[in-house]
Amino acid sequence: MAAAAMARRSTRPLLLPLLLLGFLLLAHVPSAAPQSFIGINYGDVADNLPPPSSTARLLKSTTIGKVRLYRTDPAVVTAFAGTGISLLLGAANSDIPNFASSPSAAAAWVASHLPSTSSPAINGISVGNEVLFADDATLAAQLVPALQNVYDALPPNSSIKVSTVNAMDVLASSDPPSSGTFKPALAAALDPLLAFLSKTGSPFLVNPYPYFAYQDDPRPDTLAFCLFQPNAGRPDAGSGLTYTSMFDAQVDAVRAALDAKGYKDVEVVVAETGWPHSGGADEAGASVENARAFVSGLVSHLRSMVGTPRMPGKSVDTYLFAVYDEDLKPGKASEKSFGLFQTTLTETYTTGLMRNGTAGLAPAPAPTPAQKMPPATPQVTPTPPVQPGAAAASSRHTRSAAESSRTFSALHLFACFGFMALLV
Repeated sequence: MAAAAMARRSTRPLLLPLLLLGFLLLAHVPSAAPQSFIGINYGDVADNLPPPSSTARLLKSTTIGKVRLYRTDPAVVTAFAGTGISLLLGAANSDIPNFASSPSAAAAWVASHLPSTSSPAINGISVGNEVLFADDATLAAQLVPALQNVYDALPPNSSIKVSTVNAMDVLASSDPPSSGTFKPALAAALDPLLAFLSKTGSPFLVNPYPYFAYQDDPRPDTLAFCLFQPNAGRPDAGSGLTYTSMFDAQVDAVRAALDAKGYKDVEVVVAETGWPHSGGADEAGASVENARAFVSGLVSHLRSMVGTPRMPGKSVDTYLFAVYDEDLKPGKASEKSFGLFQTTLTETYTTGLMRNGTAGLAPAPAPTPAQKMPPATPQVTPTPPVQPGAAAASSRHTRSAAESSRTFSALHLFACFGFMALLV
């Protein structure tokens, strides 16, 4: 008996290391549950999309927790019932005059577009997209009355937020991020908008695109900064902070502009961001390799919960752009090529969003032909993103999404057997 007791006592010093091992194993398990801070845009400017039910099933197989709709088709809303994915509904710019002039019109839209049941959950309504730069200059003055009437039409005690999506062009300055300020010429429309958002607890929705920043400055070091690749960092003398990604710099510039206006209570939400996987010969950096590096790097950054230098410790809610390519979109080739998924319900490239290491679902009926490869473009070999000062938090996401969860399960069992041996 004494010998057995001594043997048990001699193994107890191993308990703490094994407990730490078990914790580390848990930290390395890929997330399978939907993550509320990762969303995606579901556009429909295309003639080859799968039915909404297939898209809902596809997104349910990912860790995406939110979907933004540009126009609210009841069939799409219904398709997401029971998926656990919440929706950001969209009303078009063309709806704004009617909403602004008629509270009953706003109430009718809300009544006809909110689901009659609690599923799917609706987290917000976005009225208009980049309205302050719309071709119709009269929309800006009508925006806040439209928002107010939609807000007033919500059910009592509703938690649904009402906002509008803004372009990064609302900023007069963004470099360095601490210099972020809104354009004075937009004050007549922006000031009442910010007051409304603050009063209703609604977020400031904005579309930061590091891809377009790279287009303006197509140097290799800028590309690494935009793709979450290792880089020297860019110090902000105004704040004393150092930035290692363009995404964080753009988001913090918006945060600085809101703070400068006195709206520290208004949350920043990224309504769109993405990277095209192909483009024209004049569109530097539009490639599969760079799209993979940006999206997978951003997903890892968000999951690290590091936040931004100005807003540490919490990931900003971010809607990736977009579910599919949209072949009917006007403009340059890249505008049609932001899809994270093919219409065959498989990934365009590895995103790190799929559960259980899958690459998508079974093919949908009538798959479209594979897209041709674009011309050669500047590329950075996608390596696991590194966030200085946060290596411990981000390292657990450097494993490939294709790794089998069974590997982790076996490791967990091994650790459990070790714990049980200590107790025998």
